[in-house]
Amino acid sequence: MIRVMHIFFDVDQTLICQEGTLRPGVGELFSRLRADGHHLYVWSGNGMRWEVLDRYNLRHLVAGCFFKPLYNFRDAVERARLPVLPDACVDDSPEVVAAFGGVVVEPYGLPNPLDREMQRVYEALHRYWSE
Repeated sequence: MIRVMHIFFDVDQTLICQEGTLRPGVGELFSRLRADGHHLYVWSGNGMRWEVLDRYNLRHLVAGCFFKPLYNFRDAVERARLPVLPDACVDDSPEVVAAFGGVVVEPYGLPNPLDREMQRVYEALHRYWSE
């Protein structure tokens, strides 16, 4: 049975590279996770990043956009009183994933049309929510 999750995605070097290019497979991953019934959120240490979602026509797939804490992750999220808490995170920072669970991705530093991390993320999340 699939457990519906609140999945939080980091922006920089997770969804987009340092030049601002969207990582291959992000749109497909978001669509697939939404079709599976999950709720998607985006957060960034650089503030709310609606402009990235708008640039790549992803806003309609995302339930919320938040500021991501940069340290003391769990305490900071509780203090921020977000409307939901992460069930899983997808982030290039192992510390964030260690705090909440989820999937660590290889940093997406430069555009790479051969990158397949988002396919791996779906498979890893599927295992995660099926446990």
